[in-house]
Amino acid sequence: MSQEEKFSYFKVFLLGFGFFGISVIWSIYNSYLPIFLKELGLASWIVGFIMTIDNIFAVILLPYLGVLSDVTRTRIGRRKPYILLGAPPAALTFALIPFFKGELIPLMIVVVTMNLSMALFRSPVIAFMPDITPSEKRSQANGIINFMGGIGSLLAYFAGSILYKVNPSYPFIASGVVLLLSSLLVILLVDEPEEFKTREKGGPGFAELLKKTFRQSMRELYENLRMAVTDPDRSLLFMLSSIFLWFIGFNAIETFFTSYAKWYIGIDEATGSFILGFVALGFLIFALPAGFIGARLGRKKTMTLGLALLILLLFGVHLAATSSRGASTELIIEGLFFLGGFAWALINVNSLPTVVDMTTREKLGAYTGLYYFASQSASILAPPLAGLLIDISGYVSLMPYSIAFLAFSAVTLQFVRKGEARKGF
Repeated sequence: MSQEEKFSYFKVFLLGFGFFGISVIWSIYNSYLPIFLKELGLASWIVGFIMTIDNIFAVILLPYLGVLSDVTRTRIGRRKPYILLGAPPAALTFALIPFFKGELIPLMIVVVTMNLSMALFRSPVIAFMPDITPSEKRSQANGIINFMGGIGSLLAYFAGSILYKVNPSYPFIASGVVLLLSSLLVILLVDEPEEFKTREKGGPGFAELLKKTFRQSMRELYENLRMAVTDPDRSLLFMLSSIFLWFIGFNAIETFFTSYAKWYIGIDEATGSFILGFVALGFLIFALPAGFIGARLGRKKTMTLGLALLILLLFGVHLAATSSRGASTELIIEGLFFLGGFAWALINVNSLPTVVDMTTREKLGAYTGLYYFASQSASILAPPLAGLLIDISGYVSLMPYSIAFLAFSAVTLQFVRKGEARKGF
């Protein structure tokens, strides 16, 4: 049976529970860990550096794990073993974070362990979507799973802010449980293609695959990056550059907005997280339409539109935060962030399909890893860079910083010539 015949929107929706659990975790993590670290007396650039640990692991491990999962064959498939390996320890260590918030060394131990565990299954979960989705439906499918991720972020920001006010440990414990349950749903309800479930008799064992795949992943990462640079078309290079630049801009807001709210606007961190939830709400509502708009209008045009809109909205947030204080400012920023979620959906939903539609089905995991290499490299640079700027210029510099990098990404995006949907892929 062909991939086209097997395709089911409901199956993609079930896969979206994996993104749901991951989004819950990262939304709580980005909202409150910077506050815990800052209250230990650390400089903003150090806080930013600590917040890059997940991205450092991602850059090192995700391309490797993407390729490793490509060649893995088990009775349950090639992606699910990594979910089983990473999700339980990630959930447990995440739940422990608030219990060590007053002690730097124990806090760092659980944070590092949690980030390593998350890295083990992120790339395989992302690569799962194109495994079960034909090319011409990947923007729509990515819209569905991002819709589920949006629900997770929405739950984290809104319900998490309420739980945090009751007890700072509650949103972390609840999120760990959500990650476990959502991962279990994916394992039980989403079947992988039969071709990925068995390995040839006498084929290499898992230990041999680990060594072989590490060399292969590093070689493929090098070859893919070299191809991006040397290809006369340069579409992959410019697409990766755009992803790198817009994540530098957007990640700074994810990392520092609750701090910006507390120490610049003058509201508590739980309220700041609640306001940030309006980005998730807008993203949630518009994630599905963004995929269909990308399929109809074209992915590049759709992402360009999203970048232009997001730049204008963040400029509005900057004006609102610098010109007034009080309840009216909160309402204005909530409205602008809600529309910002629309814009981010146009960008984010269509970006991964653009990258994976520049390669063959056999290398989907590798190109998924390449996508994450670009985004996570940006996320390594963004928090300490933004934190350093905040240390020098104050929190007033946060929005202009983000706007500048989003504008740069819109420029490089115009040089992308490939990545639109293809028939029969």
